[in-house]
Amino acid sequence: GQRILERYDALDTAGKRAFFRHLAVDMNIDPDAVRAALSAYEAAPTKQSYRAFMTASEPPRQEFFRRLNRVPGATERIVDMRADLLGMVHDEPALAALDLDLRHLLSSWFNQGFLVLRPISWQSPALVLEKIIAYEAVHEIESWGDLRRRVEPADRRCFAFFHPAMPDEPLIFVEVALTKGVPGAVQDLLSEDREAMMEEEADTAVFYSISNCQAGLAGISFGNSLIKQVVADLSLAMPGLKTFVTLSPIPGLARWVASEKLVVDDDTDLRALAAHYLVAAKRGDGLPLDPVARFHLGNGAQVHAVHAGADLSDKGQAQAYGAMVNYLYDLRRVSQNHEGFAAEGKIAASSEVRALSAAGLKSIRNSSQDIT
Repeated sequence: GQRILERYDALDTAGKRAFFRHLAVDMNIDPDAVRAALSAYEAAPTKQSYRAFMTASEPPRQEFFRRLNRVPGATERIVDMRADLLGMVHDEPALAALDLDLRHLLSSWFNQGFLVLRPISWQSPALVLEKIIAYEAVHEIESWGDLRRRVEPADRRCFAFFHPAMPDEPLIFVEVALTKGVPGAVQDLLSEDREAMMEEEADTAVFYSISNCQAGLAGISFGNSLIKQVVADLSLAMPGLKTFVTLSPIPGLARWVASEKLVVDDDTDLRALAAHYLVAAKRGDGLPLDPVARFHLGNGAQVHAVHAGADLSDKGQAQAYGAMVNYLYDLRRVSQNHEGFAAEGKIAASSEVRALSAAGLKSIRNSSQDIT
């Protein structure tokens, strides 16, 4: 196993592609054997015939990866291997079944029951802090000083999930600001010269950045568990916290505006436009167009409030004209919201956001009439 991992690491891209093709083709299921085993089970459904069917229907490459994972340190390298594979699947659909097998195995290996929630502080190992800087995907951490402002003050928290097989590699992390009231601008939270408040003064926990860290674990969701566990832990540790919200980007807004041939100018009610996008813009499958909205609404959150001028960074301006949104995690309604969203695609939203969305729809209709 160790030799296989070493030889894989030495391969170039073409070599890795050939390795994956070998696994996809030569270590695939035998359809004839599967059909024969299924027929035998149908004719006589016994423990033995079912075991024979299970054996036939599992491709040998799954056992190959299970054995490979027995090598010390192999889990992290298999995760990296899948990251390589994901870069090739788009060009070579024949590798897709191999990716499904790897995703299946990694989903079981990274089951929530194995994950460990750890706080990240200024006292955390430098190796881990360096990775937090590198993996931050929402609001870039520009320096060690910037990181320190996010993890050291009394009114700031950071939590990450780790796996025992990868103890120095965060899988996903969330940055939290403790505030008084619900904030409407991320620059206020990240300001260099802001004054920290005492944690007992806070009544609100704001999740302002959630970053997945491992490309090889794409499609294996940890965010739902992370937020809920952090909410539960903070509630227990700080009874004064009454409100749990995000301050989230709206990454698809500008793209949607362009696709709808809308115009955003100084006269545009950006909050109304953004609210309508979040509440009404859907994909073909009926789910929200916005990926961050899909994530939080799928977790049982509510679209709580929309803000203009909330992210003045180049990225914030480019993806949403500076607009951001609060998703509210109301512990009394999370389950109900989740069930409504999962069963009917029902979007939970505050009355203010619904009113804004209606105004946004009216504005869009008026704009289209002006064009015609």
